[in-house]
Amino acid sequence: MQMRTLGKTRPLAAPAIGLGCMGMTPIYGTPDPESAIATIHRAADLGAGLLDTADAYANGANEELVGRAIKGIRNKVILATKFGNVRLPDGKPGANGRPEYVVEACEKSLKRLGVDVIDLYYQHRVDPAVPIEDTIGAMAKLVAQGKVRYLGMSEAAAATVRRAHKVHPITALQTEYSLFTRDVEGDILPTCRELGIGFVAYSPLQRGTLSGTISGPQDLANNDRRHDHPRFHGENLANNLKLIVPLKALADKYRATPAQVAIAWLLSRAPDVVPIPGTSKASRLEENLATLEKEIPKAELDALSAAIDASAVAGTRYPGGQMGTIGI
Repeated sequence: MQMRTLGKTRPLAAPAIGLGCMGMTPIYGTPDPESAIATIHRAADLGAGLLDTADAYANGANEELVGRAIKGIRNKVILATKFGNVRLPDGKPGANGRPEYVVEACEKSLKRLGVDVIDLYYQHRVDPAVPIEDTIGAMAKLVAQGKVRYLGMSEAAAATVRRAHKVHPITALQTEYSLFTRDVEGDILPTCRELGIGFVAYSPLQRGTLSGTISGPQDLANNDRRHDHPRFHGENLANNLKLIVPLKALADKYRATPAQVAIAWLLSRAPDVVPIPGTSKASRLEENLATLEKEIPKAELDALSAAIDASAVAGTRYPGGQMGTIGI
């Protein structure tokens, strides 16, 4: 397995492609738990055991499933989880970064995962009501106590990341990044590189759109959360599917799948970018990892950046309320 380094002040060696676990519990339909566990085992066997979960995924059930899967193979995986992405009393999406909550959330995650230490602990969403110095300070204490090894942040603004990094080294920033979502190229990625912070790209396939396996809403289960996402609504989805024609053409040229080309594009951006495509199926995992065997010239991947106009993607990447919780 090819390896990459996340962070410079406190570097973490990670596989070049990790595994997003959110879809292993009901969100994009109803996956088979045993198949999901088998997929985690396969990832560990292939050296791709950077597992990404969060306490917000299925209200903790996702962490519990990951915990079941890693029993007996803890030394073969890098365990990453997150806290602070919550529902407010009025039911709206929000964040909780209070120091006492940091401690509480970590203890609950440790218990659900069945481990003594979390390798990479992310603040899932920044709480605008709590100074970032207070939240990161509480997370730093978890490192000192041996409950967490490395600290990360997710969907944080560049200025917030700078402030956080002064309190304790941030090893990785996790934010959505794909051919369809390139907001981070403005100030987030330059800030990470200046500070020596690695970048973990979630939704590298834009929730399946870039995999070439979705032709319309009918391809999504009735209980699939993507029905609520604007980019999957009627005319928006039709528009967005037209944009991936160059992606499919390049995939055909190099006997790859669209998903592999989309992941290869991310890997070619810089050696500090680690995509974590999510799947509950071992076959998809193996397809994603086979990207590393494809030899697609960087010039071709660079040209794909221009061929696919990210500004033409229709719809926000989250439903309205959730959009207000990112970039803080």
